[in-house]
Amino acid sequence: MDWELPVIALRSQVVLPRTLENVDVGRPKSKRALEEAQAGDNRVLLVVQRDSRIDDPGEDDLYGVGTLAVVKQVIRLPNDTLQVLVEGRDRARIEEYVPGGTLRARVATIAEVAGDRQDETVQALSEQVKVAFGEYAQQNKNMRLDSFHLENLKAMKEPGSLADVVAKFATWDVADKQAALEEASAVKRLELVYGFLTRDLERFDTEKEISARVKQQMDSNQREYYLREKMKAIQKELGASEESETEELRAKVEAKNMPEHAKERALKEIDRLEKMAGGSPEATVVRTYVDTLVDLPWSEVDEERLEIRHSQEVLDEDHYALEEPKERILEFLAVRQLTKDVESADYRAPILCLVGPPGVGKTSLGKSIARSLNRKFVRMSLGGVRDEAEIRGHRRTYIGSLPGRIIQGMKTAGTINPVFLLDEVDKMTADFRGDPSSALLEVLDPEQNNTFADHYLEIPYDLSKVMFITTANSLSTIPRPLLDRMEVIQIPGYTLSEKLEIAKRYRVPRQLRDHGLNEHLAFDDGALRRIVTEYTREAGVRNLDRLIAKAARKSAKEFLTGPWEGVRTVDAAAIRALLGVPPYRDDQAEKEPQVGLAHGLAWTSVGGVTLDIETVAVPGKGVVTLTGQLGDVMKESAQAGIAYLRKHAEEYGIAADFHEKRDLHVHVLEGATPKDGPSAGIAIASAVVSALTGRPLRGDVAMTGEITLRGRVLPIGGVKEKLLAAHQAGIGTVILPKDNEANLEEVPDVILADLTVVPVSEFRQVLDVMLVPAEPAAGEPFVPPGEERPAAQPGAAAAGS
Repeated sequence: MDWELPVIALRSQVVLPRTLENVDVGRPKSKRALEEAQAGDNRVLLVVQRDSRIDDPGEDDLYGVGTLAVVKQVIRLPNDTLQVLVEGRDRARIEEYVPGGTLRARVATIAEVAGDRQDETVQALSEQVKVAFGEYAQQNKNMRLDSFHLENLKAMKEPGSLADVVAKFATWDVADKQAALEEASAVKRLELVYGFLTRDLERFDTEKEISARVKQQMDSNQREYYLREKMKAIQKELGASEESETEELRAKVEAKNMPEHAKERALKEIDRLEKMAGGSPEATVVRTYVDTLVDLPWSEVDEERLEIRHSQEVLDEDHYALEEPKERILEFLAVRQLTKDVESADYRAPILCLVGPPGVGKTSLGKSIARSLNRKFVRMSLGGVRDEAEIRGHRRTYIGSLPGRIIQGMKTAGTINPVFLLDEVDKMTADFRGDPSSALLEVLDPEQNNTFADHYLEIPYDLSKVMFITTANSLSTIPRPLLDRMEVIQIPGYTLSEKLEIAKRYRVPRQLRDHGLNEHLAFDDGALRRIVTEYTREAGVRNLDRLIAKAARKSAKEFLTGPWEGVRTVDAAAIRALLGVPPYRDDQAEKEPQVGLAHGLAWTSVGGVTLDIETVAVPGKGVVTLTGQLGDVMKESAQAGIAYLRKHAEEYGIAADFHEKRDLHVHVLEGATPKDGPSAGIAIASAVVSALTGRPLRGDVAMTGEITLRGRVLPIGGVKEKLLAAHQAGIGTVILPKDNEANLEEVPDVILADLTVVPVSEFRQVLDVMLVPAEPAAGEPFVPPGEERPAAQPGAAAAGS
């Protein structure tokens, strides 16, 4: 049936059919619509607004389905609002609105699709709705439903009426009730209502669980609060101090000479702490944070002793040799002494990076610098650090968070100007947790470290007065931006004489003192020399110290268990009994000239070493075999040398077709040790020439240098370490690239006095020194056994030149 009815817009109330509702009418349009209804047959259309905040809703602001209702009673309230009792009759769809001063619409009633109430499914659904609504009514504190209405609802048989009455009493929002109003099918409407009830019951259960947990926590907190208050009262009766923990913290902060921003942050955290329960986890976090701020040095400074002579005495007292590193450190300290009274904004102290093999004294040099300056010394090992939070700390949002190791080191030092040693800076790694080397960029940059940001502190901290020193074994693994912030000081390995002197001056006296043998044991020079040459292979003296300690331990046992008279001197012969079989042979090179054997020189992480390179040439098809765990660069260097010899075979008295008829096997001794680098190029090429010509190479000569395809000899690194290795091996002559002559200034004079250094720029010059003169008749090249003598060639007379 179609109707033209006045429309009353409701803000947030859905009136359902077959229900009685009180509706408040106060807006002028709604009052005029009510008057028109009363002037007619009291019928009116009730439609709810889509947005309850709109005061003057238009056609588009109302839902399309409303309720055709009959006005039963109107009561005028004191505030000029009308309370209207209406009875919902039918669902009605708005077809169109009628123009005019009053909101009117043509509507069509929606016929209800009634369900079969005798159907078992409908009956079961009705019972479930009644049970669910009963539970809903008990648990919903906002719903007011007396037992009379509840009993009437349970007695209902018609599914459509049951659904409408449940929707009337439920405290659902407008959208849920409007959905129930718009559903014409009684069974579907019942299913919809049951879904809403089930949803709300689950929510009630969740809220009940949460409330139980909160109540339990509140009970625990209240009990704790009660006990704490009782304890305070007891302490007060006993005359204990009334000063609370927060007052103590506040007093500490006020007494600490902190920057204003740090003090303000600390006091703010204390204010937060006062409002928290004493035993709460967050209170512990805040308390720890304030304690950290108080314990950090903000203005405490060690009085420096900037006296260059005193510093030199300390360095000489603690370290033997290392003249160049000590000289650079003294230069740095001299600048500090000259600028200590001048506050220059442009001057930034350099960050020193001590680079050298293990055991040469890098860490102890840092300690000596701190001692010479009268500063605190802090050491932080970076080996294996892979988490950026190790440097910057963890944010306080994490449980168990702590400041980074930089801030913890400053807390340990207790002053703002310690000597801070960052050990093993080359051994940091990066993973998914961040790159610690990138975090160090701010620490080691003098332009930024006055406002270092630790994640835990969350306030800037000044590191500009800290003297940072880093140590590393190699520069190759240090990121370039980090290396760019540091001034590198190379610390080379010790010579044999320096190791012996260090052992006599420092290591032996300390070990004898530590083992209680000061007056009972001594080591002579022969014993120490044997330990160095036959029991150690290192650039430093760490293993030497360990072996002296081992000999002292065995001697201590002997002293207590066997006959012992006076002071026993350990000589070279006694060392084997104390230390066992030597793991290394005395590194003396084979001095006799031999075919195919060349002495090369290498530079490793533990210093310089000699490399014996053996080559044999056998009949074959030109196969070249390289063994001895050679790296790619070393293999390519060998191939370059052989390619050069193929080009110049005639010049060196080598058969021009050797690459087709002879197989070459190049082997670098100590095959278990990996080797790489181009500096063995001329040594490999010399050994190949010797093997192919049968002419021996001198055994008292070692060489180092990279060879090119044109026969040029290019410069290499580690000159000092390589010459030290040659000297220790008893070699008298060293062939060196001419471009490395300037590096001879780094070599101690005592080493150069025993060596003859031959600078070369061409491979021909190498053979002039290395090849032993041939013994065949004049003008005839030497022919290896098993080969036919070739016809005389014009270049043969120049073989080996």
